[in-house]
Amino acid sequence: MSEPASISSGIAKRYATAVFEIVRDNNNLAKLEINIADLTAALHDSADLRELINSPVYSREAQEAAIAVLGKKMGMIPSMKNVLGLLAQKRRLFVLPHMLTAMAAMIADHKGEMTADVTSAQAMTPAQTEALAATLSKQFGKTVKIKTSVDETLIGGLVVKLGSKMIDTSIRAKLNSLQNAMKEVG
Repeated sequence: MSEPASISSGIAKRYATAVFEIVRDNNNLAKLEINIADLTAALHDSADLRELINSPVYSREAQEAAIAVLGKKMGMIPSMKNVLGLLAQKRRLFVLPHMLTAMAAMIADHKGEMTADVTSAQAMTPAQTEALAATLSKQFGKTVKIKTSVDETLIGGLVVKLGSKMIDTSIRAKLNSLQNAMKEVG
């Protein structure tokens, strides 16, 4: 991870932890989870919003005003509106994507859930996804949600990333391993 990304993640985690703890103590995690999903979708869909949070061209006041309107329109809980306003005041809106990811992870952990990023050579069927989720849930003792993506260069098999663990059963990895073994032999 690059140094600026590491700094952003650290700042984001501190804000995320503060909001999570306040909202958890007020028993409002379900609403926070909805706010996170909505804001994540808005960031994904809106180039203007991404520019607003990343561009130094916008003044603090412009960012604060835009974020206040966004918070009101999206029906955000007060804790979320307040932290977004604070981020705008401190010119730290650029950490918002990291903060949302950190809060989502904290909520998932609180609920006993984990998210597995699964990359396959072909799109997985719902039955395959459910079977993999059940297997991983049994192995890790938590409910596992699957996020899938397709990478045809894998040739076949899966790459599963779950927390700090990575399981690579792809044919590409096996071929690379075989190629390295053959190079060693000489």
